[in-house]
Amino acid sequence: MSLIPDDVIDQVREAADLVGIIGEHVELKRSGSDYRGPCPFHGGTHRNFAVIPKKGMFYCFVCHEAGDVFTFFMKRLGMDYPTAVREVARRVGITIPERGPSGPDPHEPLYSAVAAAADWFARQLREGPEGDVARQYLGSRGLDLETVLPLGLGYAPTGRSFLDAMKSLGLRDEVLLEAGLLIKREDGTLAPSFRGRLLFPIHDPRARVVGFGGRLLGAGEPKYLNSSETPIFHKGRLLYNLHAAKHAMRKAERAILVEGYFDVLRLSLAGIEEVVAPLGTGLTSDQAQLIRRHASHIILLYDSDEAGLRATFRGADELLRERLRVSVATLPPGEDPDTLVQRRGAAGLEAILKDAVDVFERKLQILERKGFLGTLPGRRRALDRLLPTIRAAADPITQELYMSRAAEAAGVRKDVLEREVTNAGAGSGERYPSARSAGTVSTGENRSPLPAPALPASAEKTLLLLLLEGEPWKSKVIQAVDAEEFEFVPYREAFEAIADDAVLSLSETSARAYEELRAEGLGDRDPNALYERAVNFIEARRLERQLEQIDQRLPFETPEVQASLIAEKRRVFDELRKRYPRYKIAMRRRGAPGT
Repeated sequence: MSLIPDDVIDQVREAADLVGIIGEHVELKRSGSDYRGPCPFHGGTHRNFAVIPKKGMFYCFVCHEAGDVFTFFMKRLGMDYPTAVREVARRVGITIPERGPSGPDPHEPLYSAVAAAADWFARQLREGPEGDVARQYLGSRGLDLETVLPLGLGYAPTGRSFLDAMKSLGLRDEVLLEAGLLIKREDGTLAPSFRGRLLFPIHDPRARVVGFGGRLLGAGEPKYLNSSETPIFHKGRLLYNLHAAKHAMRKAERAILVEGYFDVLRLSLAGIEEVVAPLGTGLTSDQAQLIRRHASHIILLYDSDEAGLRATFRGADELLRERLRVSVATLPPGEDPDTLVQRRGAAGLEAILKDAVDVFERKLQILERKGFLGTLPGRRRALDRLLPTIRAAADPITQELYMSRAAEAAGVRKDVLEREVTNAGAGSGERYPSARSAGTVSTGENRSPLPAPALPASAEKTLLLLLLEGEPWKSKVIQAVDAEEFEFVPYREAFEAIADDAVLSLSETSARAYEELRAEGLGDRDPNALYERAVNFIEARRLERQLEQIDQRLPFETPEVQASLIAEKRRVFDELRKRYPRYKIAMRRRGAPGT
């Protein structure tokens, strides 16, 4: 059977009268905004079966069957998926164009295996004895079990019961392995991929479950774990909740992007349904394209800490490349979307969304708050941070507005800024032109890419090598330095990506640097000595910047203020000489950024 295009499936689903179609098989009566009737699947007599037009789904509160209009035909009339789509299309008068190869979908066994696993996991959460820990956990977060069950949440027990259950359903081990539901240990034995975790089902654009995100309940690492990459699950090409949110996105003419599964869950249950999340990584270009299909305006609602801001601005650049209008909503310190909605409700969140500002304005606000625009060197560094966003803006009018705003804020002529953008490769088709200078050498007007030089040896490089060693060095380095202290662009981008577990979002140049660093490793060098030396150097560079700022202020201050500045300069200089007496010698000998 030939394949049906995804956009046609969406068109059929949206055109279908869910209440009318299910009403042919079930006597439905209106109950608020939903419709209720006896369940056709378990033969119930009470009105425990709900049809929810707003979400395009049905759900039984007794047998827990759930799905959309296509699922209803499949479960009620025994149709396969393509036949169900064609039957609904016939009813709504939509012609199905045929494309692609004929014959059964070769991945159908994987879809069936994941669907069977999702049903089993949901049953463990609902009534399994081991699922009590997950039920208590949900309760501690203020989430009622009957509220979350229609959303497909499940629980993976710690033992081998999953293996036994799948075997009883006749599912072969090789299919479960390929579907990412089992892992093979070093000794060749098989084990469930998810153990002791609350599971969130992840759907593809056709609303089929293709994988899971699991939150560990209890001690251990990692706290969150996604399904491994499979022929049907590619986490960089999927968005959590998109299958349910896309209709609301079109209606609201916006999308809200959050970081976590619980953020999506809380907002959806509060009635804010146009919300999606990446799957634990930085936003990818494929995910940005998915959003563009359903909305032209996106609001980024990430945490307001340093890691959240880094993820916000990296994701924003991907979205700007897709010509989307990107706004940033700022949460109060210490809050995330989940906790804020718990405390203030949907109205409190809507007030924050209403105050969202353009991503470029948000960047400027932060740079101004940190004092970058107060000095000439600071303005140069501010422009270095603004240029990637200017270059990312694929819409020419948006890019023009950004350049005008940056020129005004930094006090430079707009034509000078335009040359900076153009000379760095904007419009050349390069994916991350801001990093060009790190990987090629320009020679005059006719730029000729020369082979990239070896990565400079520096304190910055040392810290990245330590970061790649994993814990405890990763946490120590992240706590000791900030991304803005990395002067060499590929090192700065690599630091941000490693810190946020988002290396897939690296530019080509920075990704090459990342791979070279991984290949080099620490070798037999003492990590303790390397860490102490590198952090001392970074701290010394901070102190030197303080001295520069004092020197810039001195000529313009009153004699009284000058006296206090000179005393402060002496104190900073003494501390610099004490912390790193050979700092200036090292700078003269090397000279690469961050040396």
